[in-house]
Amino acid sequence: MDYQAFVDEQVAEIGEAVGDGTAINALSGGVDSSVVTVLGHRAIGEQLRTFFIDNALMREGEPERVVQAFADMGIPVELVDARAEFLGALKGLTDPEEKRQAITDTFYCGVFARLVRQTGARFLLHGTILTDIEETVAGIKRQHNILAQVGIDPEEAYGYAVLEPLKTLRKDGVREVARVLGLPEEMSERMPFPGPALATRIVGEVNEDRLATVRAATAIVEEELAGTDAFQYMAVLLNDRATGIREGKREFGEIIVLRCIHSVDAREATPVRLPWEKLESICERITQMPGVNRCLYDLTPKPPATIEYV
Repeated sequence: MDYQAFVDEQVAEIGEAVGDGTAINALSGGVDSSVVTVLGHRAIGEQLRTFFIDNALMREGEPERVVQAFADMGIPVELVDARAEFLGALKGLTDPEEKRQAITDTFYCGVFARLVRQTGARFLLHGTILTDIEETVAGIKRQHNILAQVGIDPEEAYGYAVLEPLKTLRKDGVREVARVLGLPEEMSERMPFPGPALATRIVGEVNEDRLATVRAATAIVEEELAGTDAFQYMAVLLNDRATGIREGKREFGEIIVLRCIHSVDAREATPVRLPWEKLESICERITQMPGVNRCLYDLTPKPPATIEYV
């Protein structure tokens, strides 16, 4: 595939669709949304308003890091604090599909609907890729960014049209486009991170305490595995608890699962054979976290598992 031609084609199509209007997009910092942001900026410049929605589900310091990274490239990104809104929508929910739907509704009907009204935008640039569409349509897992493909008319439901310049590409193709666009390596090669963020790595209810636990475990895992060539690695907080011992006393503690996988396009994945010493190091650090007394390594490929847990 000629990725330069793809870039030129998408830039032209975005410019033609938006015309002299205003478009809007949400940036998460992942390669998909980063590529869409740069494509949109090249196509329509200041007619694109880019927002980073702080939904309380991100890694430590991530909103500020992403906004600064794009400022360094000359692309302004506006940070929106929507933490209370998302946590309120997720309160009491444990079913995976209900959690994903709550995030989708809060994003599109709440936060983004307000931004659309404020900006007068008639178009939303979306980082949907082919794998997102396939998994949702097949009923494997509802991706938060799928609308028209599941019968939602975004113009009727939300008041804007959706443009999806990456919908024919898989993750490896998006990385090629990122390289053609000249994105820095920390963006083009960035490990996948889901739109619903850490909510996909909490089995059961999502609340501030459980987010703090999985956020701390995520920092440990990402620090320990930063030197690997894995496609993706993560920490997951289970809903179960296990009996343990801390300071000579019985503890009914949390369970963290470590997942580290090889993949090319996220359609299939195999577990990485991490050195035993590395697994021991991660386990030791994670079980030093308050209230966590078990650390497990997930050896399940995709399929039968998906990459994320929720």
